[in-house]
Amino acid sequence: MRNDILSSYYIDYLRLLPALPKRSRTSHKGTFGTVLGVGGSRGMAGAVALAGRSGLISGAGLVRLAVPDPILETVAGFCPEFTTLPCPADEQGRFSQVALELLLDHIDSVTAIFLGPGLGRSDKIDSLIPLLLRHIHCPVVVDADAINTLASLGAEQLARFFQSFDNRNIILTPHSGEFARLRGQPTPNEDSKESQAERIAVAQDFAGRHGIVLILKGHETIITNGEIIALNPTGNPGMATGGSGDVLTGILAALLAQGLVPLDAARLGVFLHGLAGDFAANRLGEESVTATSIIKFIPKALRTVRKFS
Repeated sequence: MRNDILSSYYIDYLRLLPALPKRSRTSHKGTFGTVLGVGGSRGMAGAVALAGRSGLISGAGLVRLAVPDPILETVAGFCPEFTTLPCPADEQGRFSQVALELLLDHIDSVTAIFLGPGLGRSDKIDSLIPLLLRHIHCPVVVDADAINTLASLGAEQLARFFQSFDNRNIILTPHSGEFARLRGQPTPNEDSKESQAERIAVAQDFAGRHGIVLILKGHETIITNGEIIALNPTGNPGMATGGSGDVLTGILAALLAQGLVPLDAARLGVFLHGLAGDFAANRLGEESVTATSIIKFIPKALRTVRKFS
C-alpha cells in the first residue's frame, strides 16, 4: 500500500500535467461532450458498463453505449445515467457485422468513442472493428478485444491499415500481452531499468511509425506519441484486477470528449486512474481493490488534480 499518495514527487508531476477543462457556470451537458462506447457481449456485459460509468464520473456530459441486444437490459441496469443503443447480435451474443450500418449512423453525432471492452472475438468482429475505425473522425480509444482485432491483421497489414487513413486521434491501450500480439514480437519485461528502457524504446518506435498515441500499461505505464514520452508514477499492484483497464478506457474517453487532445488525455487519464487506485488501496488495502472501488475514488482524484490545474 502506498503511504506517499501526495508526496512531493507526485505534486511535482501534477504540476506538469495538462489541466482539467474549466467548467463554466453557463455550461450544459452538451458542453462536455458525448461518448459513444462500443463493446460488450454475452458474459462480458460488465466491461462496457464499467467503462461507461467511469466516463460519466470523469466528466463526460453524455455516455451512450452500443451493445449487442441480448445484454442491453443488463448494461442499462448497471447505471441509469447512460443511454444504450441495441445492436444486432450473433447466436453467441456478440456483435454481428450487420451492426456496422447502425454504428455508422451514430459515430458522427458524438465527440469521442471507445471500442473494445467486453467485445469478445469472432471473425465478424475482426472485420467489423477495422471497418468502423476507417469511418471514425473524432478521437477514439481502442482497448481490449478491439486491440486484438487489429493484432489479427498481422504486423505488415497493420502498418498498411494505419497508413490508409488519418489516425492521429487514436489512443491504443495495450497491456504487455496485447502489445506483443500487435508487434508480433515479445514485449520486454519490467524487471530492471534496462528492460524498462527497452520497453520505452519499442513503445516510442511503434507509436511513431503508426502515428498514434500509445499507452503501454504496466508498472510506470508508458505514454508516447512517438516523440514525447511520459512515465506515469501513480498506481499499485492492487489495480491488477478485472475491469481496471475498462475504467481507464472510460476516463480517457471522457477527457477526449471534454476537448483534450489525445496525448494530453492519455497523460492525464493514466495519472487519474492510478491516483484513484492509490486512494482505493490506501482505504481498502491492495488485496481488496476492485474496478468498482477505483471508480468510487475518481472524484477524489479529480479534486486533487484540479487543485494544481
